[in-house]
Amino acid sequence: MKTRYIILACAAVLAVSCDKFLDTSLDLNATGETVQTNRGTIWSFANAFYSPIIYGYGVLDGNLFAAASDEAQQTAASSNALYFNKGILNSSVNPLWTYYNNCYEGIRAANYFLDYVSDGKGQALLEMNRNLVTDAVNYARDMASLNWYIAEAHVARAYYYAELIKMYGGVPIVEMTQEQSGGELIGRSSYDDCVEYIVSEIDNWKDKLALNWKDDNTREGRFTLGAALAIKARVLLYAASPLHNPTGDRAKWVRAAEAANELISNPDLSYSLDSDYEGLFRGGNSLSSKEAIYIVRRDVSNTMETNNYPIATSGGKSGVCPTQNLVSAYEYIGEPDPANPYANRDPRLTASVVTNGSTWNGRVIAQAAGETDDMAKTNASRTGFYLKKFLTDGLNLTQGQTAQHNWIAYRYAEVLLNYAEAVNEAWGPATVPAGFPMSAADALQQVRDRASVSLPAVDAGTVDSFRAAVKHERQVELAFEDHRYWDLLRWRDAMDVLNKPVQGVKITRSGDNWQYKVVDVADRVFAERNYYLPLMRSEIENAGGSLDQNPGY
Repeated sequence: MKTRYIILACAAVLAVSCDKFLDTSLDLNATGETVQTNRGTIWSFANAFYSPIIYGYGVLDGNLFAAASDEAQQTAASSNALYFNKGILNSSVNPLWTYYNNCYEGIRAANYFLDYVSDGKGQALLEMNRNLVTDAVNYARDMASLNWYIAEAHVARAYYYAELIKMYGGVPIVEMTQEQSGGELIGRSSYDDCVEYIVSEIDNWKDKLALNWKDDNTREGRFTLGAALAIKARVLLYAASPLHNPTGDRAKWVRAAEAANELISNPDLSYSLDSDYEGLFRGGNSLSSKEAIYIVRRDVSNTMETNNYPIATSGGKSGVCPTQNLVSAYEYIGEPDPANPYANRDPRLTASVVTNGSTWNGRVIAQAAGETDDMAKTNASRTGFYLKKFLTDGLNLTQGQTAQHNWIAYRYAEVLLNYAEAVNEAWGPATVPAGFPMSAADALQQVRDRASVSLPAVDAGTVDSFRAAVKHERQVELAFEDHRYWDLLRWRDAMDVLNKPVQGVKITRSGDNWQYKVVDVADRVFAERNYYLPLMRSEIENAGGSLDQNPGY
């Protein structure tokens, strides 16, 4: 069995926020004595396992992960995205390696908390120096919190393992702190075993989770029942997909469909699609949206705008620029306009991409030679497009104006698409399975109708044609949300899609009219080995030869 050393730092002690939301600031004043005598440290350790959760706005080059796929091209000539674009990831260079370490740090923090409060130790600490008669209300509240947080720690482990196996395949399952285990070598479990562990963590603890935190916004950002079920639904969808299910075992698709349905049909949950697709991703709107299932929040900033505003906007760096590969996927909802290829399209295009001739930051984007956004300018978009999704329009970067940027890690539209994909593979597009509320086609149509009821009808005649429709819908609905690269991998489509050039448009102008010519912008390379990321050489060396590298590296 493959093994590795689990090398983890001492537990981080985190302070608790009382005004805004879950605080993950490091408390450097905690000591061994205060840990033993101050019951507030329970809440500190209950926050610690949230600290490493992935904030999608800074995954690659301090920006979105989209440039690793065919969704976008990184403007900077030198970037970590190139290691993905050129297929040259190796055991010395893996830009996502920090998340391997972060995930295990989150697992360690969850293990530490669970050990800290186990065997009645948490309850005893809550009772210490307390009059249980006069302080009965607060004590009952604290015990309820303790029970919630124990369940959350188990879900946190499920979340981190879900992220790890998405990137690396099977990994070691660690359920004890290093102190408990004595630093023993832990075998690398198979992918399927990791999936079963994740599902068991959620199934065993889901009924002990809070439904929401509407009555206490200081707990916002903690896992809820909906978040746990969304994690499970995504994990089982990935497990049923061709990369991990090469024989097409129908039972795995049935299980994935049941997991998505468990969230959709739960009478205690009330998720629904937000009527405003564009607004959902902007500022603080997601906090009150019934579509958002789990949100990762950070303090206000202008980093996303600085990284992605057009270079001609003061303070902008262009950054992650959408490709023609993505733009061409947005369907027409009317007759094409020869003078404006971006008119009469799926409204999600306008919500997600800044196109030539559109208004952004208080001016018209004009990219032909000699114009404000001339594509020949240094660090101008190489594709003819700029990012719009997630960004607040018109921030004054030179004056340091900021906005809120919430990362929606799980949302209801994804769950509907998970459902549509799994039900189609298990029963076909039109069948409503016994005990399920709708067919695969019905679920997909909900997502499309939210975008526009004028979108063309989907071909739901066969499993194959509907599969293509689901893939297309995920591409446009979930654009830039860190799904595309991993979808291409799990579908085993990456060898085809990511070995083709990414495209843009060359823009010229004649009089009052712009002309657009589709051009190749950059070659892309994807090798068979890239279906899993490489472990770092240092990790293998630290394991003393007991940890095998992923194949091909």
